[in-house]
Amino acid sequence: MNKIALTIAAVASLGLAACQGSDTAATNETGTDNTEMGATTNEAVTDVNAATTDAMNAADAELDNATQSVENASEAVANAADAATTNTQ
Repeated sequence: MNKIALTIAAVASLGLAACQGSDTAATNETGTDNTEMGATTNEAVTDVNAATTDAMNAADAELDNATQSVENASEAVANAADAATTNTQ
């Protein structure tokens, strides 16, 4: 009985040892995949941040233009009111 148990244990040990080598390769490949995924994620975050900055800068420029247009229209109305008042006197 001991010989059978010892034989089974030896076979199981050999099988476990044989599987461990491929697990190391798979673990290394998984580690590489995780590293590549991390780099891709970092690049995506950088791209999103750059796009957000560009969009905010464009929106800020448009708001500045709109503000200037309102100021110009306000001055035009004031000038027209002054001209109307001056011409009627």
